[in-house]
Amino acid sequence: MLANLQAKFDDNPLAASAALLFLLSAAVSLSALGFEHIGGYKPCPLCLIERNAWYFALIASIFVFFSSKSKFNLSYLALLLMGIIGFGFLYNAYLAGFHAGVEWKWWAGPTSCTGDQLDKLGGGTGGLLEALNKTKVIRCDIAEFRLFGLSFSGYNFLLSLLAGAVALGTWLMVALRMKNSCPH
Repeated sequence: MLANLQAKFDDNPLAASAALLFLLSAAVSLSALGFEHIGGYKPCPLCLIERNAWYFALIASIFVFFSSKSKFNLSYLALLLMGIIGFGFLYNAYLAGFHAGVEWKWWAGPTSCTGDQLDKLGGGTGGLLEALNKTKVIRCDIAEFRLFGLSFSGYNFLLSLLAGAVALGTWLMVALRMKNSCPH
């Protein structure tokens, strides 16, 4: 079975990697939405930004899969999109790593979601307390959940690195194949 998967990957690495990235993106996106809507873990502003790479890869990987199998020779476009997916995941790993560092208090996070702006919410006697009662701040500097010492952002960092390695590794391999198959 493993040899069969290897043969399919060797035959069309863009399609195989796109399928893998689609499945990984779907699993991560559905997990995030499940933790939010079923588990009650509300995402902070950084969490919401970090989801964008997964949503983009979910859609883009479908295009890469079908365009790499197309009769119209869209392989260069599929290759370009695979590179964009890969670099998007590397940027997402940076964001998730930054977010994890904010949670561990290694550095300061954005003031918009670390609670530093709470003094500006109210004015006058009782204004702050009244504003706090009406405002629900989802803080970026407090991990709502940890498993084996890692928060959601820590797992996002690792999975984004993995997805970026798959996408950029495939991109590089296919680009080198195309270069070697072109007449000089």
